[in-house]
Amino acid sequence: MLQGLVHYGIHFIAPLGIVFLFYRKEWFKTYAIFLSTFLIDLDHLLATPLFDPNRCSIDFHPLHTYVAIGIYICLLIPSKTRLIGIGLCIHILADSCDCLFM
Repeated sequence: MLQGLVHYGIHFIAPLGIVFLFYRKEWFKTYAIFLSTFLIDLDHLLATPLFDPNRCSIDFHPLHTYVAIGIYICLLIPSKTRLIGIGLCIHILADSCDCLFM
């Protein structure tokens, strides 16, 4: 239960905190961009079984590899891709916490 609270807290509450701290004027658009980065979880559809609670997503799914994570970090640098990069890095942080609980 604690794992789920931490995971989904990071997924939903951390982006909301960032939105209200740094992007308050365009909070809805920014939060929507952050939540849209959940789409990287579509790579879970390639796994068999589709869901395994004892599997660490990091370096298992194609969009959760270390190379992909490096690209997400690089997205933080240009201002045009920064919001997507923040959302993706928060997503990876949430998934990394799952691995720590294993």
